[in-house]
Amino acid sequence: MSQLLGFLRLIAASARDLAPIVAVIAVFQLVVLGRPIPDPGGVVVGLVLVLVGLALFVQGLEIGLFPLGGAMAEAFARRGSLAWLLAFAFALGFATTVAEPALIAIADQAAASAAEAGAIASDESARAAYARGLRTVVALAVGLALVLGTVRIVKGWPIQYFIVAGYALVVVLTAFAPDEIVAIAYDSGGVTTSTVTVPLVAALGIGLASAIRGRSPLIDGFGLIAFASLTPIAFVLVWGMVV
Repeated sequence: MSQLLGFLRLIAASARDLAPIVAVIAVFQLVVLGRPIPDPGGVVVGLVLVLVGLALFVQGLEIGLFPLGGAMAEAFARRGSLAWLLAFAFALGFATTVAEPALIAIADQAAASAAEAGAIASDESARAAYARGLRTVVALAVGLALVLGTVRIVKGWPIQYFIVAGYALVVVLTAFAPDEIVAIAYDSGGVTTSTVTVPLVAALGIGLASAIRGRSPLIDGFGLIAFASLTPIAFVLVWGMVV
């Protein structure tokens, strides 16, 4: 009974989170555009599925991903092996980013747009290669970002110097990168911080900061997500200049 009540509370919380989105769509569709909602039955079914899926997703994070990521980071830190810790950080960043649904979607859209613009061949294999290359570059960037962020937590270095230097590099690279890749690069930085990547990256940082003496989870545990959204921009800009 207690588990059912807990899940119902999650459903209610998810409904509260979705309410502003539903309200905006309804107001603009019915009032501004003055048109009825198409297929209202399908919309209701879709909203129910989204509501239940969001509640299950949040429950899964709390039960599985957050504890698992934090426990693994803490275990590696207690072993005292920096090499294995960095290898774990890179592998975690690469694997979660490659599996990120938002990145898969943006890579496919970028490939289709590049084919329409004539930047690549319009056949299926060329679009697949473009999308695969973009996803690989972004995943490598996130993996290296977590390595850099992990070293920062271990050493206790201030995060602001890395962020300022990183964005300064991005500004310089933007001036030299082809116009066709600039917007894609900036979007690539945003889609890496989505449903799959964020929970495990946050758990890694907090778990690592909790396991190292003298580190504060509040001050040192956060910031890995900022690295994960910054480095893909620079990597994709360079990829655009080279490839």
